[in-house]
Amino acid sequence: MTPSVNADGLLTEVRSCTICKDLPLGARPIVQFSPSSRLLIVGQAPGRITHERGIPFDDPSGDRLRAWLGIDRDVFYDARKVAIVPMGFCFPGTANGGDLPPRSECAPAWRNRILDILTSVELTLVIGRYAIDWHLPQFGRSTVTDAVKSWADVWPNRLILPHPSPRNNRWLRQNPWFENNIVPVLQTRVENVFDADRP
Repeated sequence: MTPSVNADGLLTEVRSCTICKDLPLGARPIVQFSPSSRLLIVGQAPGRITHERGIPFDDPSGDRLRAWLGIDRDVFYDARKVAIVPMGFCFPGTANGGDLPPRSECAPAWRNRILDILTSVELTLVIGRYAIDWHLPQFGRSTVTDAVKSWADVWPNRLILPHPSPRNNRWLRQNPWFENNIVPVLQTRVENVFDADRP
């Protein structure tokens, strides 16, 4: 069986998952991946808008993330190029004015099976506390800010990002070094990852 067939079967399984059917809006797993994906984006969990539309990062957070990456929607939503595999695949609901954490059942059920298929990934973007704890546990005692500042420690194969949500506008204003110094390096790396002319 070819990797693409394996991936198609797994994607069908994931999208049929009902582990979290008791969530306020029910289970609606939202992921994107292919064995040929070169860029892996690891976020927290879909938000309400993503749940309603069924498209990952189809909101202001996604607009900012695409700007940071220097890519358009056509590239971003091409699973052959970009895998989007959050820590939780379904919208977890809200509390105290914000989204709840990703459901803990999701990652153990699916994560390793998906990562095993993503053999072409050259750059993994790790967004948020839960993604950091799973993918880069060495930063488990660091604040997200300190982890982002330590970007060179895991570069060029991985990079920790602040969440691109408008809720982080204040953080971005207080930490201009991120967009001034790291984003240009990220854009160059992403361009190289997607360089269509390389062998």
